[in-house]
Amino acid sequence: MSVVWAATSPDSGRFSPVEKRSEVTDLSDRFNDLRSRGQGYIEVRSPNREFPVLMLAFRDDHAVVHLMSDAERMSLLAGDGTLPSDAEVAVPIMDELVAFKGDFVLVLDRAWDLVHNFTWTGAASALGEWCEL
Repeated sequence: MSVVWAATSPDSGRFSPVEKRSEVTDLSDRFNDLRSRGQGYIEVRSPNREFPVLMLAFRDDHAVVHLMSDAERMSLLAGDGTLPSDAEVAVPIMDELVAFKGDFVLVLDRAWDLVHNFTWTGAASALGEWCEL
């Protein structure tokens, strides 16, 4: 199964917007490299369609998942209750640390499972509750 993705470079720590088409295992390898470094940002989509694009931003064991449904619509996945609503977590969005309320924070393992599911199905609606921005 192949996917198209762009991600933080494990060497520079900066987001590389150049998309790669590869097998899901290569994307998993990049995720594991970034996880071992403590943070990262990944964008993934189907090779057959420009949208939807799923974005995973994480730092330590906390993650935030965005969905770009089309060029003009962006949503955040509701959190899994890992943190209280009023807590904040900063995760890298491309190259900037951005703070998110606990309402949108997931445990990293759960978030990666959702991304992995998306790579196989291409369906974002089944991943959980989306809050349009």
